[in-house]
Amino acid sequence: MALSRLLARPLLSTYFLANGVQTLQNAPALAVDAAPVTDTLAPAVEAVAPASVHVPEDPQTWVRISGALQLAAGLALATGKAPRLSAAVLAGTLVPATAARHRFWEASDSATRNQQLIHFAKNVSLTGGLLIAALDTEGRPGLAWRAQHATHDAKREAALVGARMRAKVAQAT
Repeated sequence: MALSRLLARPLLSTYFLANGVQTLQNAPALAVDAAPVTDTLAPAVEAVAPASVHVPEDPQTWVRISGALQLAAGLALATGKAPRLSAAVLAGTLVPATAARHRFWEASDSATRNQQLIHFAKNVSLTGGLLIAALDTEGRPGLAWRAQHATHDAKREAALVGARMRAKVAQAT
């Protein structure tokens, strides 16, 4: 593993570890800000979720789920366990959390607006870093490349086997 990945993943995860703990500790207060987002998100998730899956409607439950996911995925990213998946999960939690907590466009005074804009921009930047981490194949070919080349190799191998079989049949006759 490259030294940059060895250092970058734990550094990137520190925000999510701290934020996950803070979110779990302050879920009731954060649920107030999250309610407009969860009121929109819950029906959308319920529409695509299987009937056997219970989709919570309570904003506090959504906040707790987000905090737990950030804590678990942050720990996984920091330790290098499923880094691509954990980075994608963190990005998935960061988008609604940003929409809930850093709505700079609704701020009434310029100081609050500037602070919210800074946090919004920070979260957008973190999302970019997480997307890079989620797509990082560590120099190895990704799944799509492997599938495409496996298909190509199988077709080539089948053609070679077919040619050998035709040659054997021609020799036998």
